[in-house]
Amino acid sequence: MCGIVGLYLKNQTLENQLGSMFAPMLEAMTGRGPDSAGFAIYGDQAQEGSTKITLRHPDLEYDWDTLAHHAQTHLAVNVAFNRNHNAAVFKMATDAKTANAYFATHAPEVALLSAGQSIEILKAVGLPGDISSDFNLTSMQGSHIIGHTRMATESAVTLEGSHPFSTGQDLCLVHNGSFSNHNRLRTELAYHGYQMKTENDTEVAAGYLTWRMDQGDTLDQSLQHALQDLDGFYTLAIGTKNGFAVIRDPIACKPAVLAETDDYVAMASEYQALTSLVNIEHARIWEPEPATIYSWQRDSQQG
Repeated sequence: MCGIVGLYLKNQTLENQLGSMFAPMLEAMTGRGPDSAGFAIYGDQAQEGSTKITLRHPDLEYDWDTLAHHAQTHLAVNVAFNRNHNAAVFKMATDAKTANAYFATHAPEVALLSAGQSIEILKAVGLPGDISSDFNLTSMQGSHIIGHTRMATESAVTLEGSHPFSTGQDLCLVHNGSFSNHNRLRTELAYHGYQMKTENDTEVAAGYLTWRMDQGDTLDQSLQHALQDLDGFYTLAIGTKNGFAVIRDPIACKPAVLAETDDYVAMASEYQALTSLVNIEHARIWEPEPATIYSWQRDSQQG
């Protein structure tokens, strides 16, 4: 089952409305995924040479101030953070590898959800509307966002199983469907040095794209390879620092619809999730073709 929604703003003057535009879309997918939900939002970019990291701890009273102080002292770099419900978004004057290694070693009780310059991933177990409210989604700003609502049909209802998944800087993926060869790909990725954190097959797909892009592929090139190497039935929505993409497998049995106006591109598993968008009645609306890459980029350099 599961539901996917995405919103990419072509009109930058709407960026202060991104969260309020997107929240009804996410909540509209409740019937497809009442178990957990999450979203990856791109905005509030860290300065060049700095890293933005999303961390999560189940305890609402977790001491983020002490963690930030210790990180700043240990790494001897400037560290700032904003708390959001049971998550915190850190900006650190260091590279992602150093920041990730510090938290993995010195704060193993904290989940690392994303790293990059622009991305924030926020997700939790529960109803999409509650999660949207807890993280104050309607007030969030940015350039684009993808989200997922999950119905756990093959695994436990846990944070670890919820989407989105991020396996590389500013790269994330949400998925509706199932991969039949994810165990083999997991082994291949481990051979190349990419270790997955969960048993979810969606994380493997994200890891695959990270590996391809680390080899120098653009986003579109990595997705072209994915059509050959990812076996199963799926609809994917992918976010990067500069762009947004949608792709379906060659059979395309999982639902998807795209809508585009001069102001935005929107995607959802069902049209009803798009009806709250302004001027949706004037949008070009279509069903993505099988094995076809649809992508939008903020500049000429993909990814």
